[in-house]
Amino acid sequence: MPHLPLATLLRTPFQGPRSSPSLTRLQPLSIQSQPHGSQTSRRNREAKQKRLREKQAALQAGIVGKSKSPAEARKAWSLKEVVLYDIPTGPGDKKDISGPLPPAYSPRYVEAAWYQWWVQEGFFKPEYQARLPQATGETFSMCIPPPNVTGSLHLGHALTVAIQDALVRWHRMRGDQVLWVPGSDHAGIATQAVVEKQLWKERGVRRHELGREEFLRAVWQWKEEKGGDICEQLRALGSSLDWDRECFTMDAGSSVAVTEAFVRLYDAGLLYRNRQLVNWSCALRSAISDVEVESRALSGRTELQLPGCPSPVSFGLLFSVAFPVDGEPDAEVVVGTTRPETLPGDVAVAVHPNDSRYAHLHGQQLRHPLTGQLLPLITDAAVQPHVGTGAVKVTPAHSPADAEMGARHGLRPVSVIAEDGTMASPCGGWLQGVHRFVAREKIVLALRERGLFRGLQDHAMVLPICSRSGDVVEYLLKRQWFVRCQEMGDQAAKAVASGALELHPSFHRKSWQHWFAHIGDWCISRQLWWGHRIPAYLVVGEHAEGGEEDCWVVGRSEAEAREAAAALTGRPGAELTLERDPDVLDTWFSSALFPFSALGWPRETADLVRFYPLSLLETGSDLLLFWVGRMVMLGTQLTGQLPFSKVLLHSMVRDRQGRKMSKSLGNVLDPRDIIHGADLQELQVKLRAGNLDPAELAFATAAQRKDFPHGIPECGTDALRFTLCSHGVQGGDLHLSVPEVQSCRRFCNKIWNALRFILSALGENFVPQPLEALAPSSPVDAWILSCLARAARECERGFLARELPLVTHTLHHFWLHRLCDVYLEAVKPALSLAPRPPGPPHVLFACADVGLRLLAPLMPFLAEELWQRLPRGPGGPPAPSICIAPYPTARSLEHWQQPELERRFSQILEAVQVLRALRDTYQLTKARPRVLLQSSEPAEQALFQAFLEPLGTLSHCGTVGLLLPGAAAPSGWAQASVSDSAVLYVEIQGLVDPQAQLPLLAARRHKLQEQLNGLITRTPSEGEAETRRLQRLSALRLALSRLEQAASHLQQLVDSPPGPREC
Repeated sequence: MPHLPLATLLRTPFQGPRSSPSLTRLQPLSIQSQPHGSQTSRRNREAKQKRLREKQAALQAGIVGKSKSPAEARKAWSLKEVVLYDIPTGPGDKKDISGPLPPAYSPRYVEAAWYQWWVQEGFFKPEYQARLPQATGETFSMCIPPPNVTGSLHLGHALTVAIQDALVRWHRMRGDQVLWVPGSDHAGIATQAVVEKQLWKERGVRRHELGREEFLRAVWQWKEEKGGDICEQLRALGSSLDWDRECFTMDAGSSVAVTEAFVRLYDAGLLYRNRQLVNWSCALRSAISDVEVESRALSGRTELQLPGCPSPVSFGLLFSVAFPVDGEPDAEVVVGTTRPETLPGDVAVAVHPNDSRYAHLHGQQLRHPLTGQLLPLITDAAVQPHVGTGAVKVTPAHSPADAEMGARHGLRPVSVIAEDGTMASPCGGWLQGVHRFVAREKIVLALRERGLFRGLQDHAMVLPICSRSGDVVEYLLKRQWFVRCQEMGDQAAKAVASGALELHPSFHRKSWQHWFAHIGDWCISRQLWWGHRIPAYLVVGEHAEGGEEDCWVVGRSEAEAREAAAALTGRPGAELTLERDPDVLDTWFSSALFPFSALGWPRETADLVRFYPLSLLETGSDLLLFWVGRMVMLGTQLTGQLPFSKVLLHSMVRDRQGRKMSKSLGNVLDPRDIIHGADLQELQVKLRAGNLDPAELAFATAAQRKDFPHGIPECGTDALRFTLCSHGVQGGDLHLSVPEVQSCRRFCNKIWNALRFILSALGENFVPQPLEALAPSSPVDAWILSCLARAARECERGFLARELPLVTHTLHHFWLHRLCDVYLEAVKPALSLAPRPPGPPHVLFACADVGLRLLAPLMPFLAEELWQRLPRGPGGPPAPSICIAPYPTARSLEHWQQPELERRFSQILEAVQVLRALRDTYQLTKARPRVLLQSSEPAEQALFQAFLEPLGTLSHCGTVGLLLPGAAAPSGWAQASVSDSAVLYVEIQGLVDPQAQLPLLAARRHKLQEQLNGLITRTPSEGEAETRRLQRLSALRLALSRLEQAASHLQQLVDSPPGPREC
């Protein structure tokens, strides 16, 4: 059965009896109902009904007076009462729970003090877990994907944390020795950009004016002051990380690991220095990784304001340029290009060898339209003859595709764009030093003047944009360090193909295999100051053996590099001059080492021996190739083992409109804004504190005001975590909305009220039985214990398969639709008896204890707060915290499982639904009518006999009796089928006025018919929306059928009134 997200569950048709208002209000247990027919009872009911009518009228008047438009009502949310925990508690001390539970669930009260106590007690440390009574001797290890130290966590990070922490907490409660390593990434480009901006804003200086050493001191100072925000967010999310093992990708241990990895890869021939095309950000003056290149699709002419450019630049245009054929005055080849500024770097024109339009020109030469130099017209199968004119210019120094073509034809590249984005000297004095997009205009003007410009038209294209600077990415030839990836990539592909490395969901295998089949070498040089400086040294004045190339050596230290240089040159090391490469390594290089560098590699530490390889890697699917793939390559190469054997990938989090989270859209949310709540003003202040330009800020501010006109309500950590895990690892993107988290907060409140009821029912002197000794004393007790055992089995199955939506669905269904909606209501009459039967309290305790432990990995704060208040049983000391208490297993509760009883009881619940539907149809809102059940099947009749009391209680009816098979139906009673063999009858004589009800039924039928007609005429949609439409159609048709039957029955009563009331 598919497991839908929690929001879908909350929208699905009712699966069990509705929750009783008495449970929601938690009425005192002393309120009892009198037997049906008592005169005292009847007078009390009439007086109570009168008070209720007066109260309802007053409320209705108030509602009408304060009614809002539908749109406004949909947006508004009611401010919940905030209860604060104000008992003085020292940092790390256990929370004081001696006082009573607050009347309603308040996240701030629940989440106070617990986390600091968990950390102080060492519950998250594997050393503590090894001493647990349920210890398995097995290990479970994970590392958190290290977030960038510059920023703060968003909902995508929160999804990662929620999934990982749920798995970690389950393994810990299960008895495994768990290590979850926290860490953060130094984020070279992002951090340097932030600090540079701050220095300019506060001190008016650039980094080059400070010098490298002073600038790096400023970065470290910024990191110490501002870099702790992520840790606070992780704590707010309840992440059970071992903080004593926290690491940073620029700390001393990481630096040692990075240097060691570089040297080992170089010694293995997997690192080399060469002049190749790289992604280049002119604004940052650095090479950037593929993941930092945003491919922006343009459908046609689009103007962009770029950094360093005086005016907006138009893209999405195709410029047609004529290249005259040498020796043929009237002949020319027209070439289409989106980049006329690279014309000075053209070294050839290419056509497809089978393109008949150019067959007569094969082998001829063309004149360059700007310089007049002769260029060859070459033929190459890579040219697409149906695109544009079928002829393309070849610029090997500024296009990856042209570089490959140029290499095939032996063409020498000409670089015409400099590192800063201006035109270089080969362009000539008229262009040198001019911004490349200003040069574009000058070049087009020159072509017009020479009569070689052939037109301009809109053209769909994909523009590479630097995600860090917003500048257009250039492809420049640079001397950089590269990692040879082919051999390591083949090993990574084979690991997945053989099953040694599992990817889940499995459809990611295709992307994995395709990427590694086409992988190129990895440029790891970055022209930055913040990062791991490359441990390579130029030997000044020396050349590499057998050529004119510079001589480079690699070493763990300058002394080691000097020894290598001496051996290479044959000269004494003391006579040589070494200059260290000023560049730093790509941030992804150190991140790729994280699974083992965080455990102490290259040293053979106890953690490395015990916890490596990691048990699982969980992360977003967008990091599969850039991070997971590189971890697998380098981990296998450097440690001889896969860094992990299983990879769990979750989808991208989008907003409820399906948009990607983006600061410029105003939809990026700090998880703490959902946890603690934030008014609109707070949200807008955060937006203005960002780095958006004025136009983006104006758009984002307006969008935020539209999406959150009343701000964001306080939902709490547990509700956010549970909601995120209810989506879990699925194929499509995750569309998250704040109302969905609010729904989960209401679920938390339901659990809270259930425990208040249970604690009240248990009393102060209750001593629970051991679970293994608990035996049900009634069929209803046996049913709920069987449901509890089933829930434990399903949760165990979900955690083992790492299918968290199965776990959340199971827990939501048990707590809401089994415990709260059914058992707590059914057991109230028994709890009101004197003397009270001993069975129900013990069953209630079992449901609370086991149910909270099942819930703890997903809702740790709520589970701890409530579990700590449960009475302690006899025997040895209990676990000090629910987070290290044993997780319920299917085997430990299998003695409660009664599948046949559950199947049979589902018939009782169906009868309850039918009874409630009849009460609703006949508007028996306050009356408690008598009910008779009749079945032609003896087994079914016996089933009804066993559950007569719960039937009456759950359906809010009076006495429920049985009608013998074959006996005549009572005259004038409403009836409905429960099954093919069972019918129930509800007394309405004296409770319903047929004359008054018939017009009301007609009005209701008319209203429902209009709704039905509207849904029928609506154009069918797709996916979940269409499923909901069809469900609504079915529900409306069923409701209309019931109303029609009721109208027919009431009309019969009008036409032929029944005799005296039957008793």
